[in-house]
Amino acid sequence: MDALALLEDLANDALRRERVFRDREDFLAHDDDWLMSRFRFPIAILLELCSESRPVLERPSRRNHALCVPVQVLTTLGHLATGTFQRELADRSGMSQSSLSRVMPYVWDAIVGMAPRYIRFPYTQAEQANIKMQFAAIAGFPNVIGAIDCTHVAIKAPSENEFAFVNRKHFHSLNVQIICDAHMSLTNVVARWPGSTHDSYILSNSSVGNRLQTGAVRDGWLLVRNTPH
Repeated sequence: MDALALLEDLANDALRRERVFRDREDFLAHDDDWLMSRFRFPIAILLELCSESRPVLERPSRRNHALCVPVQVLTTLGHLATGTFQRELADRSGMSQSSLSRVMPYVWDAIVGMAPRYIRFPYTQAEQANIKMQFAAIAGFPNVIGAIDCTHVAIKAPSENEFAFVNRKHFHSLNVQIICDAHMSLTNVVARWPGSTHDSYILSNSSVGNRLQTGAVRDGWLLVRNTPH
């Protein structure tokens, strides 16, 4: 009897430990409208993101149910785009919340690693001449090499230097500097200053600001949106 009871306990324990794999939705099978509403990108951009992040996210594994790159990328983008709870996104993607929590930093690193290839300020004369021509075609304004502004990205109150992150609208944020060209393509992003930091301080302490001060651009303007306080 004791032996039978032991076998029964072992069988029940094995059943409790058996992993249940849920079906994973093929997000890329949907149309652009559906993808834009949930991930903020059309399928062409999502496919490119998956392709470029594959070397970072596709790790050797003997598991039959390893998370594929599109599931990792799109589930992480879904969280960033909508702020939906991780558990809800994980359920929809056929993974556990703990798995999503583990893969998200790798996806962030993969996306950040792509930034230098796509976000580059035009320092050469040829690049500047092309951008000046594009801005002039829009409104006839000469010698414009970029449009610059700062935007406040809301964050949770940090545990250290909390007061420094409170902006003039009285919520916690990062003050993010963005420069774009005439086609709205980003040429510079600085996302490391707390919300109380003034826009002009961010520019003067950025790599673009420093290089402009040392004469990297001999003849050109950055247009700034004048926003009343």
